[in-house]
Amino acid sequence: LSQTTRLASSTALLQVLFRVVTFGLNAFTLRYLSRELIGVVNVRLTLLYSTVVFLAREAFRRACLSGSTKRNWTKTINLLWLTVPLGVFWSIFLSLVWLHLLEVPDPSVVPHYQAGVVAFGLSAIIELLGEPLWVLAQAHLFVRLKVIAESLSVVSKCILTVILVVLYPQWGVYIFSLAQLLYVSVLVMCYVIYFVMFLGSPEATKKSFPVARMKALLPNLIEDETFVNWKEARLTWSFFKQSFLKQILTEGERYVMTFLNVLNFGDQGVYDIVNNLGSLVARFIFLPIEESFYVFFAKVLERGKSVKDQKQDDITMAANVLELLLKLVLLIGLTITVFGYAYSQLALDIYGGSLLSSGTGPDLLRCYSLYVLFLAVNGVTECFTFALMCKEEVDRYNFVMLALSFTFLCISYFLTHWHGSIGFILANCFNMGIRIAHSIHYIYDYFKESTYRPLAGLLPSPSLVLVYIISGVITGFSEVFFCCDKGWMARLVHISVGALCFAATIITMFCTETKLIHFVRSQFLSRYMKKGT
Repeated sequence: LSQTTRLASSTALLQVLFRVVTFGLNAFTLRYLSRELIGVVNVRLTLLYSTVVFLAREAFRRACLSGSTKRNWTKTINLLWLTVPLGVFWSIFLSLVWLHLLEVPDPSVVPHYQAGVVAFGLSAIIELLGEPLWVLAQAHLFVRLKVIAESLSVVSKCILTVILVVLYPQWGVYIFSLAQLLYVSVLVMCYVIYFVMFLGSPEATKKSFPVARMKALLPNLIEDETFVNWKEARLTWSFFKQSFLKQILTEGERYVMTFLNVLNFGDQGVYDIVNNLGSLVARFIFLPIEESFYVFFAKVLERGKSVKDQKQDDITMAANVLELLLKLVLLIGLTITVFGYAYSQLALDIYGGSLLSSGTGPDLLRCYSLYVLFLAVNGVTECFTFALMCKEEVDRYNFVMLALSFTFLCISYFLTHWHGSIGFILANCFNMGIRIAHSIHYIYDYFKESTYRPLAGLLPSPSLVLVYIISGVITGFSEVFFCCDKGWMARLVHISVGALCFAATIITMFCTETKLIHFVRSQFLSRYMKKGT
């Protein structure tokens, strides 16, 4: 557990770095490049890259990180190398779609679009070359490697982008294409260099690392045995069918923007900037928790076994951790929702000026603050559910995802026509609500024959709820009277009111949620406290 929380904490720091860099980069590039160019790069080309890597590797990651690290790693590595030809297929297929079936931006506004499509598709393939190394590192909790590799790649991308934007703004998409290729190259090389130095070292021998030399990280035939572990392969196929649908749900609004042209490229740029600002906290806190505790639950509990067939000590630990995780993300989500409503306009005004704080920007960010609450709960409930589902349950859930995908796309299309870009956020809230309901039903059924009730983590104390309501009312009135066109002194008053309400909320949290505070201190913050002493 301590290793998993350490991984979650470190991954959270990486997400902070990545999101803060993106946050600053958008603010910087807005002053040099057009909104249309930012929309094409951040929505359309990034969607191409994320779709290729997600469809090619997500299912393999989930299947190969399930269960114990004691396995036939040669067969697992063989299976992971299948991500590369799969990535090549998706990259070529989707690049052709992006070039010939979608609307091509005006070359005078967004130059070199075709080169960008090729570069982003190629970057996805390069990143997949490091997939066996990533899974090995993740399974054995190599925290420092992940921190260094992703930090160096993000910083390299940022530096190159800034230099090219300042010196050659006329290059357009070329700027972001070169930066993307540098990012994935640095990322893969960090993993390669680390394993070259690590394998065969005394540290690897001491840890009884299952791979002894670099050649073993390449595809290898095993005499008189199958090329891959067929149990893992079948599980991968089940997750693949699910990942296809999950990608549509995760990036649904971008697919609607890209394929249905409901927003022009300039509006897409504004939406993406507000979306990045709104997801800043959600991504760097909730996603690392989901990824790391999926590994934890998958290792502690055996997939497909009922609660009675599990070891009782493991069930006790898993139930307690699940309850506290639910309480943790719920309180973070509620805090963002309550305070985000009254401070959305101020945040956008400081970040991008009237370009973002006027029009639908503030309402879009307010809706996103509510969406963060749904994201928070869904991440933890799904990570537990997916870690416990057997193959048959995963296959059944695929049908639910299929129906949900179709419904989500239809709702997104109609809500966008009705309420513009805000419709995307409302459709996402609906999507997440259905997924949360399914996961809660699974968790309830799983634990109903035991004495454990981890879903109690979704019930904050009444006194804390009251403080949230009072804080929301006070900050709402403060925004009306002091923000945002009454000068900087009025803004400072508004910020001070929010700070006092936030402090009252945190104090109430410390007084009413003592078990959660102890969990956070002993697990997530323990290594930082040790460093301090």
